[in-house]
Amino acid sequence: MGIRIPLDNQVGGHIGGIETTKDGSLVIKSTLPLELEFYQVHSTSAAFEPLRQFLPQFFGTLRQEGEHDNTHPDTLIVKPSTRPSIVLQNLTRTFLRPNIVDIKLGTVLYDEAALPEKRARMEKTARDTTTLETGMRITGFQKVYNNETLTPIKTSKVYGKSLKPAELPSAISRCFPVASTSTTAQAGKAPSLGLPRSALLPILESLREDVVELHNILEGLELRMVGASLLIIHESDWDRAVQGITYYTEEGSNDSNSTDGSEEDEEDEVGSPKRPGVPCTVNLIDFAHTRVAPGEGPDRVCRYEVFKVKVFGGVDGSLVHAYA
Repeated sequence: MGIRIPLDNQVGGHIGGIETTKDGSLVIKSTLPLELEFYQVHSTSAAFEPLRQFLPQFFGTLRQEGEHDNTHPDTLIVKPSTRPSIVLQNLTRTFLRPNIVDIKLGTVLYDEAALPEKRARMEKTARDTTTLETGMRITGFQKVYNNETLTPIKTSKVYGKSLKPAELPSAISRCFPVASTSTTAQAGKAPSLGLPRSALLPILESLREDVVELHNILEGLELRMVGASLLIIHESDWDRAVQGITYYTEEGSNDSNSTDGSEEDEEDEVGSPKRPGVPCTVNLIDFAHTRVAPGEGPDRVCRYEVFKVKVFGGVDGSLVHAYA
């Protein structure tokens, strides 16, 4: 696997628990048996085919974690962890400046096998945050870019845990900053944060459509998800966002939420124009406590929380209309 480095735009999970390859194309994540089973099942089961467009592409497992010593290429330095790792597509790779938000779904944060101590701790976390009342919590949004310095602005999970339910709609709106018109007119410079309304509006509309589609797909699947998240990414570079919107919406491409691992600016045919990166994506991630549940019907709780992301002051009609 070569040199592995910490993922610099990680917004959820245990810090340091996710690495990326040197070229940034893949992520390596320490995993648990249920998550490994989930990826192995969805990779082979026809029943999960509709969901795959909303999942990171799965490339297999690493049974022994370690990294190569550059001074001794044949030497593998093994880390203390004995957990297997899964190798996944890096969902941010095709974005130039990705704005990323991780929304934890569900009112319950522990699985059936949790010890009493962990159950009590997770129940307290749910009560003290937006989780119990709303069924969702912003885990973090690490990359809202400053357009002047081209540097990301990180917001840690502490912010999401501090929110009250009434503050959640405005908090989600913070993840999608809109450029100030008054600032735009000054010296021809881009505002410090956000996309212009003309670019942000179609992105929000596309995200809303994707969330609705994901909700409908989950209605037909027999899963039980605990601690799963929606990972929502949109392009914050003005030129790249407009290029993506033009290609994937105005030209009617069906690849707007493609997760096939292809590089941005890919040439579809020799001599043909290069394809821009997608302007936004919605993905379902984090399946350490997810199990396939044949005969038990759809996961009505988590499916409902996905639906509420659309209707509860987030990627919904009111947010779209506010930017129109």
